Amino acid sequence: MKVANQFGRRIIQLRIKNNLLQRQVASLLEMDTPLLSKIERGERTVKRGKVMKFAEVLNTEEKELLILWLADKLHKTIEGEALADEALKKVSNNIMKSKIKDNSKDGK
Repeated sequence: MKVANQFGRRIIQLRIKNNLLQRQVASLLEMDTPLLSKIERGERTVKRGKVMKFAEVLNTEEKELLILWLADKLHKTIEGEALADEALKKVSNNIMKSKIKDNSKDGK
């Protein structure tokens, strides 16, 4: 399994927890079983909208799966970059600054 495959690993865990076979989940998601298998192994990614459908089918919170999906996307984008850690810190700082700015505009 690939390192940046938190989403796929969680899908497997949830599928097993819900006593569902790949073919059952694939059918509920309106995809074929080989595609679901590739998603679980981290060989294929899904679009954001499909993440919501996974959450519904696997009876879990959208937020959890969205966080893992986004983390995998970020990892795949910066994997192998020497300055990846510094870049992530910069992004995190910028996000925090934006939240503070937005909160001050809203009077919070």
